[in-house]
Amino acid sequence: MSPHRIALLFNANKVYDRQVIAGIGQYITCTRVKWDLFMEEDFRSRTVGIRQWRGDGIIADFDDPMVAEAASALSIPVVAVGGSYADESHYPAGIPYVATDNQKLVQLAYDQLIEHGLQRFAFFGKPPSPDNRWAHEREMWFRRLAAADGLEGFVYHGSPTSAGGWGRAQEEVAEWVGSLPKPIGIIAATDARARQLLQACIVADVPVPEQVAIVGIDNDPIVQMLSCIRLSSVIQGAEEMGRTAAQLLHQMLHGGDYSATRVLVPPAGINVQASSQYQCIRSPHVMRARHYIRQYACMGIKTEQVACYAGISRTSLEEHFKRELKKSVHQVILDHKLETARHMLANPLVSLSDVAVRSGFTSLQYMYAVFRREFNCTPKQYLEQLRAS
Repeated sequence: MSPHRIALLFNANKVYDRQVIAGIGQYITCTRVKWDLFMEEDFRSRTVGIRQWRGDGIIADFDDPMVAEAASALSIPVVAVGGSYADESHYPAGIPYVATDNQKLVQLAYDQLIEHGLQRFAFFGKPPSPDNRWAHEREMWFRRLAAADGLEGFVYHGSPTSAGGWGRAQEEVAEWVGSLPKPIGIIAATDARARQLLQACIVADVPVPEQVAIVGIDNDPIVQMLSCIRLSSVIQGAEEMGRTAAQLLHQMLHGGDYSATRVLVPPAGINVQASSQYQCIRSPHVMRARHYIRQYACMGIKTEQVACYAGISRTSLEEHFKRELKKSVHQVILDHKLETARHMLANPLVSLSDVAVRSGFTSLQYMYAVFRREFNCTPKQYLEQLRAS
């Protein structure tokens, strides 16, 4: 029997789309279905010529209005993947729809900020556009959550990002952050938005998370690599969405009628990192110092440089740190380097020597000595324990 020809209409430059595609691939591998998959060579989603395509089925990203319009007009089985809607009438008629649960995505981010003791909240979304319906659904749920708690939820849409307008867009975000009451927790519609917010805070010298705690959505590893302060992010259940969409299409190809099916897939969890770990710090000097340490600890900074940035003497800064954190400045710097090293040890593609250099240790031997002193094991032993857990 010849394989079914299936088109995947996704933009694989986005981590969400890549994870959906990965889930489709997992379903194919586990079930051993015979599918001949079509994707554009550059992994972009294009609808040109799709009506003339002689295939058997399609799985498509219906968050893209052009894709949704083109795929909905076809007579072959189609499974839609996209954001969820509070209003049922917004779902496409007669097409099975697998959706990320926007309400639960925002709820998870909101709960994370509440758990850290914050009482003010904001949302950094996207400008109104047919392409951004999913972002406006997340904004709506944020407004509802804040209203249910009797709180004012601050919302900012920002500008579309482009190379030419980037500088001004960042200035506008910094101005918005400066206008907010603090401390405050901010949920970003995506990790890309969260990274833009994080950069604006750094430029505006606003300590993260002491003044602004940030949670993104997507858990995008590229954004993590490009962020000098590690970003907390909600993990979408995108791979499960892909597996579910593939299963629905598989059943439709064998005569199943799933035209009225709606599947809401909850988030897979939250990756909690430094950007949301707010602590009530009274000393503005400690806030500034920790903000500086998070950015530059792995670049070999010393206590004197931190004190200079905080604007007080080393002795005074040490007193502030011992009073607020019960630690020395040096220990806080070291803790950050160790945290960075532990994260990198989980990546098998990074050698131990690279881990040492990129974590700010002067040598591999010194990193070994610090691990033995702090954790009573070597980095290799720590890595083995990590893999065994």
